[in-house]
Amino acid sequence: MLGFVIGVFAIAGMIKGTIGLGLPAVSMGLLTLVISPFQAATLLIIPSMVTNFWQLFAEGRVLQLVRRFWPLLMGIIVGSIWSVFPTLGHGGQGFHSEALLGGMLALYGLYGLFSKNMPNLAPHEKWLSPIVGYLGGALTVATGVVVIPVVPYLQSLHLKRDDLVQSLGLAFTVSTLCLAGFLHLNPVEDTPIDYKMSLIALIPALMGMWIGTKIRYQIPEQKFRKVFFSGLVLFSGYMVLHQFGII
Repeated sequence: MLGFVIGVFAIAGMIKGTIGLGLPAVSMGLLTLVISPFQAATLLIIPSMVTNFWQLFAEGRVLQLVRRFWPLLMGIIVGSIWSVFPTLGHGGQGFHSEALLGGMLALYGLYGLFSKNMPNLAPHEKWLSPIVGYLGGALTVATGVVVIPVVPYLQSLHLKRDDLVQSLGLAFTVSTLCLAGFLHLNPVEDTPIDYKMSLIALIPALMGMWIGTKIRYQIPEQKFRKVFFSGLVLFSGYMVLHQFGII
């Protein structure tokens, strides 16, 4: 089990280091092949928190972003408390969580493949932010991953590159804190939160990120992104079909 966890986080960290995203999605997708979504989410807490903090505080302007995106952040908090979806470990022995996770990873993969021309939603930011935040928070406690619809939404605001990276880091940080709180307050019987294993997982994740930054300069990023997102669509499709007993 330890070797599998190390391998998963090394791969996920490498992908994040190469294209700047994907650590929670890849980790959750692979880990749920052998453990429950609730267990997988508990292992993500420390690696996600550390990498998200680094992404958030790498530059300044954090307070400016908080002032701008507080409706989005409040939506994430509310969604994580009152989710309309079956939550991790509390949806029929993980069936609903795994199906939701597979479906969301499929959407993430499709979005990654066809996201070149995002519409400009900045004029609608005032009323869209709390709605997107709520859905993001609700899906975070249902799947352990915050991707849809938060990532596409922030990219559709046409922010400057540094502001986008920090905004994603801000949303990811708040979502991870909410997920950690949810897991702590809603334990699953016989499934304790393994902070020691989560801390161990941080090491291969950071090593993988370092390797990924080296790979970034050896392989064209667009080609790597295309292969990654195509593979994610196929893998998540398998997850969904397997959950419904089709394969």
